[in-house]
Amino acid sequence: MQWKPNVTVAAIACKDGKFLLVEENADEQIVFNQPAGHLEEGESLLEAVKREVLEETRWHFQPEILIGVYLYPNSALGITYLRFCFAGACIEEDAGRELDTGIIQAVWMTREELEKNRNKMRSPMVLQCINDYLSGRSYPLDILNDYFL
Repeated sequence: MQWKPNVTVAAIACKDGKFLLVEENADEQIVFNQPAGHLEEGESLLEAVKREVLEETRWHFQPEILIGVYLYPNSALGITYLRFCFAGACIEEDAGRELDTGIIQAVWMTREELEKNRNKMRSPMVLQCINDYLSGRSYPLDILNDYFL
């Protein structure tokens, strides 16, 4: 059988010096993560990140750039994740929408608050993606190609 990583998407949104994160119950722990989730069958990466941000935060998200692609083998769970991290803007909040199962709340945190909560990050990718964003790493979205036939 061929091994395949779990393809995920994540979003970085920064507003007034604060980053959008979710506080969630994952693997029986309360942790912080970017709005993120799995790519679904028949869905483009951009469709997936827009959907995940809306489901987890109530915000409509417009991806503007790709920050990077991250391979993370989580040995504790025996799962490897292939994460595509996008940065963009939150354009409108759907305040009446229910949050996804497991999501406690959407929160806006400064870089300093993130650092203070370093031990509560779901994975090392959370801060790595933000650090890459802050360092100016970016790739245009036209680097992505979808071939749905």
